[in-house]
Amino acid sequence: MLLTGRLFSIQEDVIKTVNIIGMGLTPHDLTDIYKEIIEKADILIGGERHLSYFTASATVKKTITKDLKGLITYIRTNMTTRRIVILASGDPLFFGIGELIINAVGPEHVCVHPNISSVAAAFARAKMSWSNVGVVSLHGRNHKAEFLQMLKIYETVAVFTDPQNNPAWLSGLLISKGLNNYLIGVFEKLGTSDEKIGWYEAALAADMTFGEPNVVIIKPKPDTGPKFPRLCLGMPDDAFEHERGLVTKKEIRAVSLAKLKLLPEHTLWDLGAGSGAVSIEASVLLHRGMIVAVEQKTERVAHIHSNIRHFGVTNMDVVQAVLPDGLDKLPHPDRVFIGGGGRHLDLIINTAASFMSPGGIMVVNTVLLSNLERTLKIMRAQGFDAEAVQVQVCMTKPMPWNERFESGNPVWIISGIIPFAKIKLPNTYS
Repeated sequence: MLLTGRLFSIQEDVIKTVNIIGMGLTPHDLTDIYKEIIEKADILIGGERHLSYFTASATVKKTITKDLKGLITYIRTNMTTRRIVILASGDPLFFGIGELIINAVGPEHVCVHPNISSVAAAFARAKMSWSNVGVVSLHGRNHKAEFLQMLKIYETVAVFTDPQNNPAWLSGLLISKGLNNYLIGVFEKLGTSDEKIGWYEAALAADMTFGEPNVVIIKPKPDTGPKFPRLCLGMPDDAFEHERGLVTKKEIRAVSLAKLKLLPEHTLWDLGAGSGAVSIEASVLLHRGMIVAVEQKTERVAHIHSNIRHFGVTNMDVVQAVLPDGLDKLPHPDRVFIGGGGRHLDLIINTAASFMSPGGIMVVNTVLLSNLERTLKIMRAQGFDAEAVQVQVCMTKPMPWNERFESGNPVWIISGIIPFAKIKLPNTYS
């Protein structure tokens, strides 16, 4: 009795602030305390589906729309004088609205009441453990790259969907990336009398229509074995299909990638990509970002595509072009790697730099002494803080009765960052 009384007293205290209540799957999942908080609300905020459960209530209701800034203003205006309750799906802090509200009005003014999430319910229906799965939300979010990356990290991935990013769209995405060895579990209208659960191959699900709301579980087909070779930094040179030794050596790749200082959300341009070895290894670091590899020669473009398929890289596009043509049609880069450029290196650096913002980093590899001086001069003229290092790798080679070192060609790695305090000079083409 003492515990019950104390719990009720706490509830009376928090009823004076903004309460965010997880609905669970349906109102049947609401506890008695949650129902009491809702009944005492002066203002009830939620999506149309959630508010439809309380049409009999005389409480003022406000529907959540895409105008989240307006919603925050409304809450701030009314929270000091009226009791506000926000209805959320499942657990409000599991890809829900809870974090937005807490950051907007302050954690001291919010009380969160969690409930069962649709992902937890889906795994319960499937009788599968979800202690080591990836979860991504595509509900009103453009997280396609993150979803594709998760398929490489986790064996099983759960997806919050929406009417646009629905199971059929997901299936088409898998097919377009050559990821045909997955089963797609679609869990429709969980907790309702119209609940439906089905497992499908992507080719079938891509042409189907599913009831809303739904959540998806994607898992490998049984006995399909490893999907792709494990990709990591420092892959052997012969792991990549390439033209007559024209591949950035693994030690040079390591230093170049370190100089690029890649973060998960970055967009990387690999200009003069050759075999694509640098950008393919970079995909390990760019979990939510993307890569555009630009290469002129048809045979090398074919090698890049082959390497992408071999390693199952999903966040990389290939463009065949004579640089610097076509760069204006690409998403603007956070990082630029130039591994080739020949006689047009000046023009390529100048053009690529014109699309970069403060904080952007460019890395250029060259074995030509004349290119070293030219690159430093051009990058500094474009506003980069630039530096160069020389890397020469010596590798052990067997002898009849011992070993010796054989040296590779010295490579200059020129890197530069655009400081936030500086403004780039106008682009030049000479």
